[in-house]
Amino acid sequence: MTKNPPRKSKISQKEALAVFDTLCELYPNPKTELIYDGPFQLLIAVILSAQCTDAQVNKATPALFQTFPSPEALMKAQLQKVEKLVHSCGFYRSKAKAIIKTATDIVEKFNGKIPNTLEELTTLAGVGRKTASVVLNQAFDIPAIAVDTHVLRVSQRLGWALTDTPEKVEMELRALLPEELWGAVNGTLILHGRKICKARKPQCEACPVRDDCRFYQTSPR
Repeated sequence: MTKNPPRKSKISQKEALAVFDTLCELYPNPKTELIYDGPFQLLIAVILSAQCTDAQVNKATPALFQTFPSPEALMKAQLQKVEKLVHSCGFYRSKAKAIIKTATDIVEKFNGKIPNTLEELTTLAGVGRKTASVVLNQAFDIPAIAVDTHVLRVSQRLGWALTDTPEKVEMELRALLPEELWGAVNGTLILHGRKICKARKPQCEACPVRDDCRFYQTSPR
């Protein structure tokens, strides 16, 4: 497991936990909106969700999984057929290649079973730390923090993270928050980023944690 570097943020854990408690009340029991049945389907769906909405992925995956219900079936698939099935997810050519290669790796490296460690998941084609962390959280109930654009933006605005790359922000969040909360971080901050703490026009006046937000405190009003 990657060792957490020294924290850069001056926010105390007590302050962060108070803010996180408020956000958890606002977004109770956050879960991925991807529809899946088991670790294999979740893994493929998360790969397809890159630069694509969960809703759009959910429209494409039923036919994909009906046609290729297992890693063994997908690894033998014709590329053009997979491209047609995932066309609506965007970047369909590269995504089709990625999920076929991922299925091949699952069969050849892990005997057809989805691995349940970050180190093993990230050896699969097309699987980075964010994708692996989502699978660990949602499929295996293992604590992990997945940092996408929403998590990165909200963490920076709250002052929880001062770095600017997903992996560095992940390390800062791991150092700030207790491990038992890691599984809720991704879903909670994603929902807050989508609904209130938006990239271009954050709705600060509607935000219940604005008084503890470094972005709000330093923004001209």
